[in-house]
Amino acid sequence: MDNRSIILPFQRDKKRDFASGVGEDLIASKVRQALLTEGATPKSSGELPWRTEFGSGLQLLRHLRNEAALADLAKIHVRDCLQRWVPEVELLEVITTRDGETLQLKVRFRAADEATVVNLQL
Repeated sequence: MDNRSIILPFQRDKKRDFASGVGEDLIASKVRQALLTEGATPKSSGELPWRTEFGSGLQLLRHLRNEAALADLAKIHVRDCLQRWVPEVELLEVITTRDGETLQLKVRFRAADEATVVNLQL
């Protein structure tokens, strides 16, 4: 059975419709959507009014000093978010790179026995 679904964030395909995908593309889309959606935290009510809990707390890290502790906090937010919202993936590692005032995250995860890499930047 073809488990095709819409890719998030929404994109257009060549048929003037929303793009859909399967396998690695779909899983990467789910991970990206969960990590980049602002979830409810003690400091915010969440981005999606109909599902305020959905997402991660990565937004809390904006405008903080780019120190070693920030990288550790980012790893915790990624781990917790994926465990809760995308349980079908196995988090392999979160690689952090500090470049001046920018913290870059490289998230490696496995789904359906295939290693997939998604690059995210804070």
